[in-house]
Amino acid sequence: MDKHLLISHLESSKRETSQGAEYWMARDLLPTLGYTRWENFANVIERARMACESAGVNPDDQFRETTKGITAGKGAEVQRTDVYLSRYACYLIAMNGDPAKPEVGYAQTYFAIQTRRQELRDQNPEQRRIELRQRVKEANRNLNSAAKDAGVQSYGLFHDAGYRGLYGIGLADIKSRKGIPAKEDLLDRAGRVELAANEFRITQAEEKLRRDRVEGEATAIETHRQVGQAVRSTIEKLGGTVPENLKPEPSIKQLTAKRRRRLAPDTAKQRALLPPPSVSRQCTDQEVE
Repeated sequence: MDKHLLISHLESSKRETSQGAEYWMARDLLPTLGYTRWENFANVIERARMACESAGVNPDDQFRETTKGITAGKGAEVQRTDVYLSRYACYLIAMNGDPAKPEVGYAQTYFAIQTRRQELRDQNPEQRRIELRQRVKEANRNLNSAAKDAGVQSYGLFHDAGYRGLYGIGLADIKSRKGIPAKEDLLDRAGRVELAANEFRITQAEEKLRRDRVEGEATAIETHRQVGQAVRSTIEKLGGTVPENLKPEPSIKQLTAKRRRRLAPDTAKQRALLPPPSVSRQCTDQEVE
């Protein structure tokens, strides 16, 4: 298989969890890496698992076996084994594949580059903050769903109650205190500590709404306020800085745009190792806050 076509296949078969983590399915990789029989590819996966364990990494976190029902001859359903694979797992599979297969060599290069890029992102505080912001967005979507089930219609009041519990003041006053323009998103200006506090508030509020089967808008709003207040109390007991006293940081939207400009030259240099833009998949979500 041509190198560019193989890399396109690897990109197109890449999937994402709801948290944005990348993974691949072993059955999708099998033909891409030049294999035709599952039994042979399963042996490669097993060697990769052993290499993972030897490196001191828990293989169960990187390789997760599953079974799927498929329709066989005469309409009978049979169970077929497959494996969820992290990027690191795919890298180890490529490194333990048949070196005589050119597809394996191409995959080794692809996953080595992708793994290194992830390492660099993980070492970058800005990137960690961006990723945490994305987690908060996802958590807010889940909270909105729970609030809707509880009967909330005034989402502005509902979210303001959570802010009042955590910050001791409403959203407008928080922005004024921090010098954040009214039209800017508070959480886009929050640092990692402040984002983490809000993620805890949001996830715990969702959990409590669902666990307690809260019904009625007023009750849901008060529940959100109480959860925010409890998180604030925990911060105070630990001797931490309450969130309204944390300084705002540069806008995450601006950081994202800056990062794209910074990475553009590198992307051009690596163009031969990347798939055509039409193959790449991007997800954009807009939260309601």
